[in-house]
Amino acid sequence: MVPVTFPERRPADVPTHEERVDEALRLLSGPPVALDVAVKRLARGSGVYAWWAPPSVLPDLPDLPGPPNDSDPSRRLLYLGRATSLRGRILRNHLRRSGSSTLRRTLAGLLVSEGYRTTWTDRVVLVPEDETRLTAWMHTNLRLTWAEDPEPAIIEAELVRRLHPPLNVHGVDPEHIQEAVVAAKNSYNASSGPVEP
Repeated sequence: MVPVTFPERRPADVPTHEERVDEALRLLSGPPVALDVAVKRLARGSGVYAWWAPPSVLPDLPDLPGPPNDSDPSRRLLYLGRATSLRGRILRNHLRRSGSSTLRRTLAGLLVSEGYRTTWTDRVVLVPEDETRLTAWMHTNLRLTWAEDPEPAIIEAELVRRLHPPLNVHGVDPEHIQEAVVAAKNSYNASSGPVEP
């Protein structure tokens, strides 16, 4: 006798992958929050986050090509990321250290006309005064939205494919990669190097 098997069933309260992506998209498209408010509200759990900016904020990327925010069309999507700790990622990396934030390094490269200076540690980083200056610039010009999710890597990939954030390079379809962003990243990475003995 052949045993009868039944397909696995999910409990009704466990969202599907598509439902998780849709919920994250809904939350990320909500009203962008000023950074001084966001840092007080950010959860310690995992999730995805989106940075928003006015279209004209970056001189090397005029008419920022990201999609407009549903709740505030005067802001466009700039960058999308994931974190095992939303609070930790935003506060300790994106708002503090260029060495551990692709977003900060890309912004510094795009804001080359602002004269951001770099030095070499074990990688290219902004000098301390310019780390502080870039954080102040971010507080003035950028806003944030986020969505908690237990497996953010899975939904981040889908969101990047759907939204084409202009400062993201990895996971973006080749026709949506911004050449100015690639050039800015390369310029930043070449701006300092190890000192020869």
